[in-house]
Amino acid sequence: MLTAFARAFKTPDLRKKLLFTLGIIVLFRLGQHIPIPGIDYRNVQTCIDQAKGQQGLFGLVNMFSGGALLQITIFALGIMPYITASIILQLLTVVIPRLEALKKEGQSGQAKITQYTRYLTVALAILQGTGLVATARSGQLFQACTVGNQIVRDDAIFTTVVMVITMTAGTALIMWLGELVTDRGIGNGMSILMFVSIAAGFPSAMWTIKQQGKIMGGWLEFGLVVLCGLVMVGLVVFVEQAQRRIPVQYAKRMIGRRSYGGTSTYIPMKVNQAGVIPVIFASSLLYIPALIVQFSNSKAGWAQWIETNFVRGDHPYYITTYFLLIVFFAFFYVAISFNPEEVADNMKKYGGFIPGIRAGRPTAEYLSYVLNRITWPGSLYLGLIALVPTVALVTLKANQNFPFGGTSILIIVGVGLETVKQIESQLQQRHYEGFLR
Repeated sequence: MLTAFARAFKTPDLRKKLLFTLGIIVLFRLGQHIPIPGIDYRNVQTCIDQAKGQQGLFGLVNMFSGGALLQITIFALGIMPYITASIILQLLTVVIPRLEALKKEGQSGQAKITQYTRYLTVALAILQGTGLVATARSGQLFQACTVGNQIVRDDAIFTTVVMVITMTAGTALIMWLGELVTDRGIGNGMSILMFVSIAAGFPSAMWTIKQQGKIMGGWLEFGLVVLCGLVMVGLVVFVEQAQRRIPVQYAKRMIGRRSYGGTSTYIPMKVNQAGVIPVIFASSLLYIPALIVQFSNSKAGWAQWIETNFVRGDHPYYITTYFLLIVFFAFFYVAISFNPEEVADNMKKYGGFIPGIRAGRPTAEYLSYVLNRITWPGSLYLGLIALVPTVALVTLKANQNFPFGGTSILIIVGVGLETVKQIESQLQQRHYEGFLR
């Protein structure tokens, strides 16, 4: 990987792309530290210091925003509205025939879906920004803070509107920055900004573990966390690269005097076909009961039961439900993102077949069988990786935002591998020696 980056910096046009991407990252990190108007920045910092890393229900969103959510900056919403909008559009593509037809149109249809994603992102940003302002005003953003209800200076409607518009504009600016990185940088812009947001919280989280450690001045716990992180990275790289290759043979066809086809290829089916989406779905769904209890302020029996069993991350009910939800959403997302019947029809249309399997329905049944078999280890792997922060919470007594948590490691390793592949492909295009030497 380091060799690929070194070779990229020696290539003039790739060096410009890398420097342009680094400049966008600097602007992105700068915006994550500029507070929005109407916020008492001193009270916010006081509440963050009193929280001592316990970010509660907003930990996942705060991780995706690079810590900007709890500081209530112009980039407080981060990349989450765009991620949510993309997932919603992807799910609706299966349900709404119009979107499915657009997806099949190719580049023009994908451009329209991207435009719909932008509109939905702005709408979600307005909704989430209003919720964040209301939460900060009520003092629920920092429950244990003595000045938690004094974060918003003014309760006027004009101030609220300005705050929501500022955060919505920040989300739109993040979308634009991500598209700039995709078009003029090294590509994969949104994923790189997500990578930066998550990686930005690593140093502070690691230093917090060192300060909270009690053995050898905290250095033993620090070393164990680093070792655990290296093992997890190796495991994630191994599983993310693993795939089942189904051979496909194309029959020869005579068109005029020329012969076409007769080639052999394969269908790559990854072990982790769903990526990090099931973990995000499961985490978001488990936040809903706790949010209902938090905003209802109910003292009923059902509320106390939820606070006892589904707020603490180390409770057996929470762990079991979290694991089962990840497995369920892994199968659910794979079922809607990979259509065996469509793949089988396309193969039959172009004269392709799997050796030993008849074309048409038998091929679709075989692909569905292989997909179900390969999704089981992928879903169990996602569940085990996601439970690492819970194990750390119990053994090291760390906060729920364990630096080498399942979601963060999956995203960072996945984006890192994809970025390196893109750089290597661009290097190969520019250093291709050709057939004549």
